[in-house]
Amino acid sequence: MTYRSPAALPPSVLERSDVRDALSRHDFGKVFALARKWGGISFLKIADACDISPERVGKLAKGTGTITSYRKIAVIADALRIPGSLIGLAPRPWEGGRLDSAPSSCSNDAGEAEDEAVRRRKFIAASVVAAGIPATFPFSAGGRIGATTVERLRERTARLRRLDDFLGGADTYPIYLGEFEATTSLLKKSSYNEVVGRALLSLSAEQAQQAGWAAFDAGRHPEAERLYRTAHHMAIQAEDQALMCNSLAFLAYQQVSTERSGVELASASCERMGREVPATVRALLLERRAWAHARAGETKETERALAEGEAELIRSSETGAAPHWASWVDMREHQIMTGRCWTELGRPLRAVPALESALRTFSDTHARDKSLYLTWLAHAYFDAGEIEQAAVITGRSLQLANGVGSVRPRERVQTLVHRLEPHRALPEVATVLEEAVA
Repeated sequence: MTYRSPAALPPSVLERSDVRDALSRHDFGKVFALARKWGGISFLKIADACDISPERVGKLAKGTGTITSYRKIAVIADALRIPGSLIGLAPRPWEGGRLDSAPSSCSNDAGEAEDEAVRRRKFIAASVVAAGIPATFPFSAGGRIGATTVERLRERTARLRRLDDFLGGADTYPIYLGEFEATTSLLKKSSYNEVVGRALLSLSAEQAQQAGWAAFDAGRHPEAERLYRTAHHMAIQAEDQALMCNSLAFLAYQQVSTERSGVELASASCERMGREVPATVRALLLERRAWAHARAGETKETERALAEGEAELIRSSETGAAPHWASWVDMREHQIMTGRCWTELGRPLRAVPALESALRTFSDTHARDKSLYLTWLAHAYFDAGEIEQAAVITGRSLQLANGVGSVRPRERVQTLVHRLEPHRALPEVATVLEEAVA
């Protein structure tokens, strides 16, 4: 990639609160729109400086699509002279008046990969700080711990969990594992009363599940299974029924993903949940049971679990609060799981409407999840004989998966590419096959 002469946002534009807010959210489309409005920089000039097509710049400025590649973020920062501190990058080479040290194309692939890894680490670290989370664990083991400390740790864990919305497991696993290990150190070395001890055990189980999920997302299945089993043991000790059942559901989900039957564990997670388990959590457990049945080809059992899960979600709107680790479970997510199940059962006419309806409002900023869910939509279209549409959606999934620290979207895209290969005579298929190779 050749470095272009910068578009250089005027300082007055960077000082505007709306621009700085957009930068903190990596909403470059809004930055581009404001750069034209307040800085007088044309979209054509932005496109040339940032190595993006003019059409894409225009779409971004209208709120269509997002920038998810760390490499592209760095290019935009340099082209528009955006300080690295505003968007979670290390200080740019030209900051501090060093305008003569603009980046050039890397000399070799190894150096480029190393630079990208450094940028990625800086980006992740800045994302943690931007989320209002202290970069280091705020408590030392060995003292007396009260309920206030546990509550502060729980709030920190909830904030860190939000990183999973935007980053893949390869990025978040070290963060989540470090938090779990720090909390277990408090558990072992500090003093507290019985109530606080159970709360700490419960929090440790929650953190172990989150670290296990990140390991699973990164393709580190032995670590994931170890963490899920640790979480299950801690949840039992803490007498936390919801987390205990959720640990079993996590183990079932992993088994299904590694070509084992997860029906027994998924069923156990639902059979052991008492009525004290919040309705949102019950819905989550039932969805995972439905998924295990679908992967086992059990249609009636799948349909029953989905119906029961939907009923629990309706009930949850009446009963209120759910633990923050299950707050992402809603009707849209249920629709997605419904579409995934029907795809696995070979029922595309049921799968496509559910997936398309749910994904219509699904933000590209959640690149990993949207990329992953699009692969089931592509599979459903392929099963329905709509090869061209399957190829187009596969291409979209591939674009979103680029730069995401998760193995799952890429593994599923690869499966789609193999299915599309015999149809490479179709222009849409040829295009996505070329993109996959690139």
